[in-house]
Amino acid sequence: MRVIGLMSGTSYDAIDAAAADLRLDGDQLVLTPLGMLSQPYPDELRNAIATSLPPASTTMEQVCKLDTGIGQTFAAVARQAVEQLCGGYADLIVSHGQTLFHWVDDGSVRGTLQLGQPAWIAEATGVPVVSDLRARDVAAGGQGAPLVSIIDVLWLRGRPGVPVALNLGGIANITVVHGEPVAFDTGPANALIDAVVMELTGQPFDADGVLAARGQVHEELLGRLLAEPYYPRPAPKSTGKELFNLAYLARAMEGLPQIPAADLVATVTTLTARTVADAVRRYGGTEVVASGGGIQNPALMQLLADELDIPVRTTDELGLPSAAKEAYAFAVLGFLTLHGLGGTVPSCTGAGHSSVLGSITPGAAGLPAITAEARPPVRLLVQ
Repeated sequence: MRVIGLMSGTSYDAIDAAAADLRLDGDQLVLTPLGMLSQPYPDELRNAIATSLPPASTTMEQVCKLDTGIGQTFAAVARQAVEQLCGGYADLIVSHGQTLFHWVDDGSVRGTLQLGQPAWIAEATGVPVVSDLRARDVAAGGQGAPLVSIIDVLWLRGRPGVPVALNLGGIANITVVHGEPVAFDTGPANALIDAVVMELTGQPFDADGVLAARGQVHEELLGRLLAEPYYPRPAPKSTGKELFNLAYLARAMEGLPQIPAADLVATVTTLTARTVADAVRRYGGTEVVASGGGIQNPALMQLLADELDIPVRTTDELGLPSAAKEAYAFAVLGFLTLHGLGGTVPSCTGAGHSSVLGSITPGAAGLPAITAEARPPVRLLVQ
C-alpha cells in the first residue's frame, strides 16, 4: 500500500510529506521509503498560527480560519507529494495536522487540538485521509503523545542494550526500548531556542548553532530553569509550548541583570541538552538514535554528546531519513488504522489500552479494500 504521511511539528515552520510502500509480512511491517519533500508555511499563515498560540488569546473566527488555511496548505503539499513521490497515485494520506493546543491539567491530558481540516486534502487529491490521531489515545486515558513511540518500539526492539529514540522538534521526546517500553516528552528541544532567537534577532532559529557556541551559560538562570517541576514528574507525561514559551522564560529571568543574547541562547540550548541527557541516564540508555530539526544544530548535538558517554547517532545511520522520521511514523499509524490495528503502546502513552487511532475521510472512490485479516506487527523492517 502506498501511503503518504504529512507532519508539521510544534515549530510550525514547514509541512513535511513522506511517502512509503507499506505491507504486512506475517508479524513484520515492512516500510520502503519512497522519498520526502518539505514546504514552508506561507508567512501569513505562520504568523497567524504564532499569534494564536498560548499565552495569546484567540477567537472562534480565527480558529475556523486557521482550520481552513492549514487544511488547504496541507492539501497543496499532499497533492505535490502524490505527483512527485508516488507517480500520481497513492492509496492513503495520513495527516497529523498542526497542534494548536495540548491541554495538560495537573499532569493529566484532558484534550488536544490539531487543526487542518482533512476534507480539503481528500478533495484536492481524491485519496482517503486518516487524521486527528491523538484524540483517541487521550480519550483512553493516555497523553496522546508521543505517538511515534510505537514505531520506535517496533523498529529498535532487539538492538543490544537499552536503545533510546530521541526526537528533537519544538519539544523533545524519548522512547526507551527495553522491557516494558517507556516514552515521554523530556521538555523543550527547539521551543525556547527558536523563541529567543526570533525575539532577539528576528531569525527563525540559531543557524548552525552559532549563537549558542559563541555564548556563555548563565548558571543562575540555568538553575532556575532546571527547577521546573515538570522534569522530575514520572512518565508517561507530555508537554508543549503552552508551558515552554517566552513568557515562561521571562518569569525565570525576573530580578536578573540583562543577559547578552548569545549567553541567553547558550543557556536555553544547554537546558535542552541537560534535560534530555538526564532523562536518558535515568533509564540507563546505552545508545541514542536521534531525529528532528534539532540534529541540524551542531552546538546542541555537541552539548548532548558531552553530557552522555554513549553513542549518539541519527536515524539516517539506520536507514530511516531523520528529516522525515515523524512523517513516516504517521504514515505507519494511518496504515495501522486502515487495517483496524492499534497504533499505541499503552506503557508509553499511559492509556488504559491500545486504540485504533484517528478518523477517516473517504476519497473519491471511498476507502481502499482490505482483503486479508491483519495481525498486529511485532517488528518494523525498513528496507
